[in-house]
Amino acid sequence: MGQPKSDNNQGSLKNIAIIMDGNGRWAKSNKLQITQGHEKGVAVVKDIVEECVTQNIDTLTVYAFSSENWARPKKEINGIKTLIIKAISDQVPELIDQRVKLNFFGDLEDFGSKIIDKISKAQKDTFLTSPSLELNVALGYGGRSDIIQTSKILAKKVQDKEINIKDINEDIFSQLSLVPVDNIDLVIRTGGDKRLSNFLLFQIAYAEIMFIEKLWPDFTKEDFISCLESFKNVERRFGKRI
Repeated sequence: MGQPKSDNNQGSLKNIAIIMDGNGRWAKSNKLQITQGHEKGVAVVKDIVEECVTQNIDTLTVYAFSSENWARPKKEINGIKTLIIKAISDQVPELIDQRVKLNFFGDLEDFGSKIIDKISKAQKDTFLTSPSLELNVALGYGGRSDIIQTSKILAKKVQDKEINIKDINEDIFSQLSLVPVDNIDLVIRTGGDKRLSNFLLFQIAYAEIMFIEKLWPDFTKEDFISCLESFKNVERRFGKRI
């Protein structure tokens, strides 16, 4: 699993997730190719990772490609695949310097052996027992699918008497999930849409959610810091009366 669960005190911010929406719309509005929008989006991720390290955030989980994104045009998907390989090659050395541990999760099979091998090497190259930040990248991921697959694993373990059904709890479920972090404190979604798009449905149960109008390529470190500052003013009750 990822870093230990964040504590539940008011204002405690350790695990952040971002739905990076708006690359395509940004490209169209700037009369660019869709792939150029995704390229600009990758550059923004780099800036936010740097700020997460500065802010002592434990984990940053980004929604890079959902299970539903396979329905996009083939040309765009091929461009994204090429960009994944380039981004890993370009950024892994810097991640190593920053002591950032890179994790990919989701259904990677359809991305092909070249990308899978690249991902495997990147994860090995950035493996650290005490990283400054864990960067979790969701590829081919869907929250509902993850819950279903985790439930099937649990059912099989009960069937094989590896676990007693009475012992199933949230911690065990989290350990078996594909997602390498237990609880998300803050979800940021850019692009103006106010929905979760099947992202980390189990892990965001008590996350604060901030919807940002800016498209992802226009999102800046200053915008990110503003979200962090807003979070400090949140009273997190977790169902309790305070």
